[in-house]
Amino acid sequence: MQNKRRAFLQNAGLVAAGSMLLPHWACQSGAKETATTAIAETTKAATAAMKGSLDKYGIQLYTLRDVIPADPKGTLKEIASYGFKQIEGYDGDQGLFWNMKNTEFKSYLDGLGLDMVSAHCNINENFEQKAAQAAEIGMKYLICPYIGPQTSVDNWKKVTDKFNACGEICRKNGIRFAYHNHAYSFKAFSGMIPHDFIMENTDPALVDHEMDIYWVVTGGADPIEYLQKYSNRFKLCHVKDRSKTAAADERMASVNLGTGKIDFAKILKVAKENGMEYFIMEQEKYEGTTPMNAAKAGAAYLDKLVFA
Repeated sequence: MQNKRRAFLQNAGLVAAGSMLLPHWACQSGAKETATTAIAETTKAATAAMKGSLDKYGIQLYTLRDVIPADPKGTLKEIASYGFKQIEGYDGDQGLFWNMKNTEFKSYLDGLGLDMVSAHCNINENFEQKAAQAAEIGMKYLICPYIGPQTSVDNWKKVTDKFNACGEICRKNGIRFAYHNHAYSFKAFSGMIPHDFIMENTDPALVDHEMDIYWVVTGGADPIEYLQKYSNRFKLCHVKDRSKTAAADERMASVNLGTGKIDFAKILKVAKENGMEYFIMEQEKYEGTTPMNAAKAGAAYLDKLVFA
């Protein structure tokens, strides 16, 4: 704690000094706003380091699947106003870049202060092309969102071989590959836990993992146990809450962040201590709300979250 406090005070001192040393051009209206924004972001990052919280967080655009296809640009502009700094895409009818060229899409996001860090995609179609396009605009990850339960251990081995091959394609393009879990991989099968098999048979040099915390809990496993057991393997996570009243076998029970049963303050602290880099909200059910209101509530929750 003393080290964190010392780092915070040092950063705060730099912010204060920087504001006093702004050149004359920075006092002009546009430049002044830019400088003020930079100072605010630095202050927020320093505060986050001290209190144990998130200075950046993202949203999986699948959360907005019912609204974004009709107006991608307008929807992205709106979510940027909620405080999101990062987005994770998905491979829908309009492609990863919403019927825009990848560079055009990046340019639009840059204007909103958004960074597309990753995307879920179909790894069985044009994967090499997707990897090249992702790398061209500075994305960090392509992610397999679903592989489905397998009927034999041999088939699970084929899955991990496929993941390693995708990881090699991504490596050649200068990006990373990851797998996003669902509940099924935490259910005992043929004398093993498929998710442990996946972790142990994918090459850490080629394959990272995105922990969907909701699906770990729904699968009956402990997110903290997996974060610690496979430290530095999970680099991204989906922050998605589960209803307090849902039955144990109920699959689709996601609710607004902070209103469910999952202790994110505790889990995300352990996640950061074990190499987690990207924190991405997702919601799949909207009882009593709308996708946009769920996104707004999620951003507000993540902005105020303090680790336990």
